[in-house]
Amino acid sequence: MVPFRGRADKIVARPFGSGLRSALSAVAMCALFAVAALAFVWLPAPPPVRSQAVEVLKLDVNVVARGYRVSKLLGKSVVNNTNQQIGSLDDIIIDRNRTISYAILQVGSFLGLGGHLVAVPFESLVIDETGSRIELPNATRDQLEKLTEFKYKT
Repeated sequence: MVPFRGRADKIVARPFGSGLRSALSAVAMCALFAVAALAFVWLPAPPPVRSQAVEVLKLDVNVVARGYRVSKLLGKSVVNNTNQQIGSLDDIIIDRNRTISYAILQVGSFLGLGGHLVAVPFESLVIDETGSRIELPNATRDQLEKLTEFKYKT
């Protein structure tokens, strides 16, 4: 109730809002709650989550640690057997059978600009024990620059 001051000697109490407006507000609120409740009941339940079997293998972490980290190999210079720099390792391609199939080399560039990419079989690379030297034996920069340019599918 909101006090209403009429004449100075009379204080009359009036209800907040008119009766019709209050009734319509109450009906609207009930309708809103009813729609929300029906929507909750009628919505389909999400599909159940199915568990997936994951095979856990026991690995010798020392054997795993002896492998090469690709992140450390990418960007490294590739040299030939006479120690001439012939390119740099740009990427490694894994085929659909999950085997490393090709090494992508960047050749003919100066400070990383102006070169193009070529693909060579990964097995043709010789990587030293520490992963600090990558060699492509008997290859020259000229031979690599004459290979067909490799382009990624987008």
